Amino acid sequence: MGNAWVIRESRKYLTGNLVDRLNSLEHNVIEMAPDMETLSKYTIHDGAILIFVDQDVLDKQQALIYLRDLAVENEIPVFLMGLPLDIESIKSIIPDSAIEDEFFRPLDIPAIVEKVNQFLSNNNAQVKKKILVVDDSGMMLRNVKKLLGDKYQVILANSGAMAIKYLTLDRPDLMLLDYEMPVINGKQVMEIIRTENDFAGVPVFFLTSRNDRETIMDVMGLKPEGYLLKSLSAEDFVRTIDDFFEKRKKIN
Repeated sequence: MGNAWVIRESRKYLTGNLVDRLNSLEHNVIEMAPDMETLSKYTIHDGAILIFVDQDVLDKQQALIYLRDLAVENEIPVFLMGLPLDIESIKSIIPDSAIEDEFFRPLDIPAIVEKVNQFLSNNNAQVKKKILVVDDSGMMLRNVKKLLGDKYQVILANSGAMAIKYLTLDRPDLMLLDYEMPVINGKQVMEIIRTENDFAGVPVFFLTSRNDRETIMDVMGLKPEGYLLKSLSAEDFVRTIDDFFEKRKKIN
């Protein structure tokens, strides 16, 4: 169904009750402590962020700013739970525009679950196709997001390692993969993808500035969907992605 990112300092009865109820509704619930070491292990890109607010959480300013930026940039709604004064304090960091709902103590867990489930279910029904864009160029990532962001859910990864980490958590509908990257290049990422059953079938277009026969033949055996030249016009780039999904729709 949907991803619920539960931020709490420690697992208590109320936290566990909420998590168990959301899991029973087949949502993917990820519990995390509000610290950068933990948060950096995950790619939070969609779903909903649920924060159990208390003084310990409020003390983690860096983590809260990081969550705020993720919520605003990726349009992820935030649900806040806690005492009125604590919630008012956290709103000095997380803007009202990012907050979907607030729940005050004593918490009515069934009511919270109903609201979160309703949001995740509705959002899942209207979900855009997910495109994972992998490129070590920040400018290229921003350009692709600008071109495709209105129509598709665009997730950005600036390295092959980050792309693999994302794939272990979620499966995109399409990957746009830079051919030339440091440390782990596009071909190596593709080789890893094709050997992992969980995401071996993810369709991949290579993003490249090279269209020589040697480059193309080098990865033919990995069966990419095709090659997108970085020199393509914006119109041709978007049209290629649209055509891909139209063809998939007809096949399915």
